[in-house]
Amino acid sequence: MLFHDRIDAGHQLARALRKYKSQAPLILAIPRGAVPMGRALADDLEGELDVVMVRKIGAPYNPEYALGAVDESGWVYRNPWAGDDPATLKYIETEREVELAVLRRRRARYTPGRTSVDPAGRIVIVVDDGLATGSTMIAALHALRARRPARLICAVPVAPPDVLSKIGAYADEVICLQTPVNFQAVGQFYSLFDQVEDDEVVKVLSARAESGGAVAPLSAVRILLGNVALEGEWHAGDGRRLVVFAHGSGSSRLSPRNRYVAQVLNEAGIGTLLFDMLTAEEDQDYERRFDIDLLTQRLLGVTAWLRAHAKPPGAIGYFGASTGAAAALRAATQLGPVVSAVVSRGGRADLAGAKALQGVACPVLLIVGGLDSEVLALNRKALAQLGQHGELTEVPGATHLFEEPGTLEQVARTACRWFERHL
Repeated sequence: MLFHDRIDAGHQLARALRKYKSQAPLILAIPRGAVPMGRALADDLEGELDVVMVRKIGAPYNPEYALGAVDESGWVYRNPWAGDDPATLKYIETEREVELAVLRRRRARYTPGRTSVDPAGRIVIVVDDGLATGSTMIAALHALRARRPARLICAVPVAPPDVLSKIGAYADEVICLQTPVNFQAVGQFYSLFDQVEDDEVVKVLSARAESGGAVAPLSAVRILLGNVALEGEWHAGDGRRLVVFAHGSGSSRLSPRNRYVAQVLNEAGIGTLLFDMLTAEEDQDYERRFDIDLLTQRLLGVTAWLRAHAKPPGAIGYFGASTGAAAALRAATQLGPVVSAVVSRGGRADLAGAKALQGVACPVLLIVGGLDSEVLALNRKALAQLGQHGELTEVPGATHLFEEPGTLEQVARTACRWFERHL
């Protein structure tokens, strides 16, 4: 036996995926068997847990042998060996409707009152307790790819080598702990492989959400500034404090790093607003990404929109990254007491200009990776111009994007403490 039970397998997978611990991964388990394992994985990686709904279409006289699988949209993956004779195709279509009905019932039961967690722009890890034919995993990956995750990962404890080779076409990364050649069934590699019932799935998902492992629902917003519409995501928090994110060049409201920081703030009761500073068309123009005047005007406009729509407005802070940090500092200078605090993550504070830096009247924290030497030097110069209002924190061992294990988590916790202190 390779694994004691699904929980043991989940912890072993977490060790193989530990590089994602600081990136708020979204763990999507294929019900029902993978849900307890997904919980262990989400706990270890400090990620968010949800389910991805797919169903196997079993052969007429051997339901454990998959002809294919169907996802919630109704898309069917058909295994090559299923054939395409009319009788088989008719059978698959009939079973497709049956399994779709099961998916709808289970979705209503597993996640009542909410839709599935949006994977767009996030590190997504799809987990199952093992692959036999790979059909359900392929259906899950296909469904998720259409929803634009930043990175799509298949993670399983065990699978036969020939099946595993098919999965790579559907995922950005495949993690499999064991690929035995004597593969007959997933259960043969577990000491304990009991059936997982619906009640256990509901219990696991509910417990994870209550423990803070699920992000509270975000409100999608469209912010109209003249003839420009900007897409955003608003988390109300406790209604007293709210942080507006200004992303860097080439990024958007879907930035996985900013979303992770926002999640940490949300868990502390601090509201957040992430929005696209440029429209999709504008973002195609490379120079606009570095137009600090334009980015500042967008941030000022969004802040005015926010104050008109938040009841009451509460204290407002800015979290800026890269060029967004320069816009945040300029906007803070112009708005004076409206903005209570600013945090810059690997930001180009220098691009705000000396006048803006010297005019900032709120507390500013510059967070820079210790190995990001060029940006660190620029931030030290900016710190001198900020005077008594500025502080600089270096994150040891971190490069510009804070991709090293634990570094982004340090950024988030440091920023959270700053906002809790000054908002």
